[in-house]
Amino acid sequence: MTSEFRDLERPQALRRKDVVLMATVTSFEELSHPTRSELRQFAELFMPIFSASSDDARRQAVAALSQSPNIPPSVAFFLGSQPIAVAAPFLVTSTCLTDEALITIARCQGADHARAIVRRAALSPTVIDALVGLRPETVRQSRSAVAATEAGSTIAGTSNIETPVIDTDRLAREEDLRRRIKLLAGHVERADDDRLGLRSLSEIQEALLVRFARNREVTLLVTALSDILTTSRWLAERVLLDLSGRQLATVLKSLGMSSSDATYILTRLYGHLAQAADGMSQAESLWLSLNEDECHARVEAWRRADRYTYGADQAGSSMQAGAAEDAENAGAFTEDRPLRTSATVRRSASGFRIR
Repeated sequence: MTSEFRDLERPQALRRKDVVLMATVTSFEELSHPTRSELRQFAELFMPIFSASSDDARRQAVAALSQSPNIPPSVAFFLGSQPIAVAAPFLVTSTCLTDEALITIARCQGADHARAIVRRAALSPTVIDALVGLRPETVRQSRSAVAATEAGSTIAGTSNIETPVIDTDRLAREEDLRRRIKLLAGHVERADDDRLGLRSLSEIQEALLVRFARNREVTLLVTALSDILTTSRWLAERVLLDLSGRQLATVLKSLGMSSSDATYILTRLYGHLAQAADGMSQAESLWLSLNEDECHARVEAWRRADRYTYGADQAGSSMQAGAAEDAENAGAFTEDRPLRTSATVRRSASGFRIR
């Protein structure tokens, strides 16, 4: 009789826990900006209630929490690690799962969780690369499982199991798709040493800039900078006249100069940048504060403005210089050439020589 009453109490208790679970989820959703203590209390209260609730209540709670942007990381990882029937909506739509959590769930929980992660609206290149790398591991696991099954069937004496046929064309297409995804992920995040299409310094140009800065030969430094940037001398002079050193640091950063050489040039030309603070010189602090992409854009804007302002004048001056040089060459040719008159022409024609 007592056992029958206990059986009658279990569904009621289970329903009571389901109500507590949904009430907890609803009260948490009403917090638009939960504090740290509220997040900790929710994490401590949610997991035991979730584990004691029914499957339907779990699915409803996960579906509701997948729309919340304030889930604690521990709870998010806990929900993502649940069976796929419960965790699928959370893996597909939740924004509280970090890249590390997604990669760990995909590697530990299996192919079903990985397929749910693939259906997310946005994936970082790191997660894409990890998901692509999971495919060979899954193939190896399936092959090992098939081999173990065949070995067990051989031992048991059941040799009538058919060997699965591997579709080589499908595997080749999947391999090609993985290669393309990796290439796309590499284009999204450009490597730091990839300067394809960017204006860069050669070893000789870098050595010349360091030498001119060491000897403080400003005139030669201006000439070298204008030649490297293919601009007028005015732009190079304007860059060096910035006593803060920021414009020269911007130019050197955009040209891809090494940090050691750039800081040496800055400290030689601008003495105040050699002063140290917190174990780092002001030149190093200035160099680290600059963004390479922003430096590229700023230097290109300076070059365009210089070309608009001084491009026509430079072209005209070069044409005038070329015309003057041609005139000088013509004059020298005329002076070196002997004077020929009609008498000299007749003498050369007749072979007669006047003494």
